[in-house]
Amino acid sequence: MKTKLTLLAIAIGLAGAYAPVAVAQKTVTQNSAAAYPNKPVRWIVPFPPGASNDITARLFAHKMSESMSQQFVIDNRPGAGGSIGAQLAAEATPDGHTLLHANPGPSVNNVIMRRKSPYQLNDFAPVMFIGYSPLLILANPKFVANNGRELVAYAKANPGKLTWASSGNGSSLHIGLALFAAATGLDFVHVPYKGSVPALTDVMSGRVDVMHTTVVSADAQIKAGRVKVLAVAAPTRQAVLPNVPTLLEEGIKNAEATVWFGVQVSAKTPRPIINKLNAEMNRVLQMPDVQARLDQLGLVKAGGTPEEFGVFIKNEADKLSMLIKTKRVEMMD
Repeated sequence: MKTKLTLLAIAIGLAGAYAPVAVAQKTVTQNSAAAYPNKPVRWIVPFPPGASNDITARLFAHKMSESMSQQFVIDNRPGAGGSIGAQLAAEATPDGHTLLHANPGPSVNNVIMRRKSPYQLNDFAPVMFIGYSPLLILANPKFVANNGRELVAYAKANPGKLTWASSGNGSSLHIGLALFAAATGLDFVHVPYKGSVPALTDVMSGRVDVMHTTVVSADAQIKAGRVKVLAVAAPTRQAVLPNVPTLLEEGIKNAEATVWFGVQVSAKTPRPIINKLNAEMNRVLQMPDVQARLDQLGLVKAGGTPEEFGVFIKNEADKLSMLIKTKRVEMMD
C-alpha cells in the first residue's frame, strides 16, 4: 500500500512538473500566431506565371500584403506537374511563412497516381478552399457534335475513334476525360500534350476532336469562334456562358470536373497560425473587387474552414482512387 501511495505521489509530482511546460508551449504558440507574419511570406505557385493558378494567387497575395503588414511574395516553381513546387512547400519550415497554392495536380493527382511521390497527402494541412473553375468540353467548330448528347452518340457510333486532348497524363484535364468516360461507359483515344495551350491549338486546327479546359484558358478562342463549347462539366451553368447546357442537363451524370484552387501549408504548422490565415483569406474572398475578378475568371467561390477544405481534398483523392481501381486512369512512374 505504501508503495502504491509513493508511486501516486511521484505521478502527481511529475504531472505538476510538466504542467508549466505545457502551458508555456501553448503560450509560445499563441504568441507566435499573434506576431504572425513576422517576415515576408513565400506563396509557392507550382506552375508558370499567367495561368489561372498564378492569377488567383496574386490576387490574394496583393490583398493580404496590404492587410497583414508583410509582403506575400509569389514564387512560381513549375515542373513535374506541380510536384517540384509542392515538395518545396511540404519540406518548408512549418511556421506559416511558406504557402502552397493548392490545385488538383500537385495536391492530389500526383500523389495518388504516381508510384513514387516525393511527398504524401498528409504532409500538408489545409488552410482554405478558394473556389473552383468548372471544365468546359470544347471542339473544333466543324466537329459533328454540338452538345453532350450528340458527343455521346458520335462516340457510340464510332468506337475507339474519337480523340480527346489533355494537358498531360495526370492533369485535371486528363481526369475530366476519365470521369466522362466512366460516366458514359465509353472509350476515347487520349492524346496528352505538354500543357493546355498546345492541346487547344490542335483542337482549333481539327487535329484532335475535343478537350476539357477552363473559361480562362479558352475565353479568347471561344469569343473568336475558333472553338465551340459542347457542354459545361459542372452542376450549374456558367454565368459567362448562360446558353451552354451542363452535362447533367444533357442526361450525363457523375461527369462533373473542375480545376480548383486553395491554400495549404506544411502539416506541422501551428493551428493558431492556420486559423489566422483562414480568417484573413475568408475576409479577402468577401471583398467586392475580389469577387468581381473571380467572376471574370469563371471561378465559383468557396471559402469556409480548414476542415471543410480537408474533406473536399479527401473526396477528390477517393474519386481518383476509384478511377484507378476501375482502370479509367493508370498509375505513373
